[in-house]
Amino acid sequence: MQIRSKLPDVGTTVFSVIGDLAERHQAINLSQGAPNFPCAPELIDHAIDAMSEGHNQYAPMIGIEPLRNKIAEKIQLLYGHNYDEVAEVTVMGSASEALYCAIAALIHPGDEVIYFEPCFDSYAPLLQLQSAKPVAIKLQAPAYAIDWDAVRDAVNDRTRMIIINSPHNPTGSILSDADIVALQQIVADTDIVILSDEVYEHMVFDQDIHRSMSRYEDLRERAVVVTSFGKTFHVTGWRVGSCVAPAAITAEIRKIHQFLMYSADTPMQYALAAMMETPNHYLNLPTIYQEKRDLLAHALRNSKFDILPSRGGFFMLASFRQFSYLSDVQMVRKLIEEFGVATIPVSAFYSDQTDLGVIRLSFAKDDATLEEGARRLCKL
Repeated sequence: MQIRSKLPDVGTTVFSVIGDLAERHQAINLSQGAPNFPCAPELIDHAIDAMSEGHNQYAPMIGIEPLRNKIAEKIQLLYGHNYDEVAEVTVMGSASEALYCAIAALIHPGDEVIYFEPCFDSYAPLLQLQSAKPVAIKLQAPAYAIDWDAVRDAVNDRTRMIIINSPHNPTGSILSDADIVALQQIVADTDIVILSDEVYEHMVFDQDIHRSMSRYEDLRERAVVVTSFGKTFHVTGWRVGSCVAPAAITAEIRKIHQFLMYSADTPMQYALAAMMETPNHYLNLPTIYQEKRDLLAHALRNSKFDILPSRGGFFMLASFRQFSYLSDVQMVRKLIEEFGVATIPVSAFYSDQTDLGVIRLSFAKDDATLEEGARRLCKL
């Protein structure tokens, strides 16, 4: 039987390859963007309570009311806008599902979508599944800033969407006020939708702010904002996210969501709603993760690597071109096989495998893991 692939160029990702290699060598995991420390014990208690109280069947398609209320309250608190929790707030079965639903609902064959590389590896395949044209614009290293002139040049009458990710995976960059102004100017008087991947919204460092699309009236009117409870509450395996957007856009996204997932896990929704009664659970995250960033950077100060600034998220980049001409994939293999530390080659985040001699490190780990990982890297 002949199988006609819709993603003929997609195979086993480098993330799976690195994961398998790291497991074989029992390497310290500084590669995966998932915390290795436990979530708050009361979150588990809330989930058990929800199960014990019988919340084990399908939740409403749009999410349980208590959680939607808390999402709306949080956005009002942090970004100053009151979304309608019935018509504009949807609980999703992960941020990944929200990204898929938004693209599937809003993008049609022949549409062009601008996004920025290096990037989370699902963007281009999701666009290809809709027979759209991915338009990749490379961020300007070493600061990994957006070249807005290149964006202006790329926009045409077929441009339907711009995908934004801040704080950014894998680079740790964040949007600035100037970036917001440039984006506002480009999308004004167009039908361009902004898909804003904000899963690291609560990890912004150095007293800066998260410039969510929800903050800006002219942007939120055309924006789909995607967030992740897994990242915020250290439970990436729970696969619960959210999506907020104007009512007309939300209605289209829910048409896909109802057939793809229908509803996110019910007891987890109740547990997360209970946790959000105490905003400090997410308001304290910038301090927690900044301390981890600083711990890892300080521990690597005597290494051969050039540590690049991280302004938000779970990750920092480390350059090695100044001392080695290995490819980043070769360097990652060397670090695993000879030094027992797993990292990720940044070329994996480019559609053309651009290799700038940079690897990605995750500091979403307990302190002992960060210290031991840095100790081993300093042996290089």
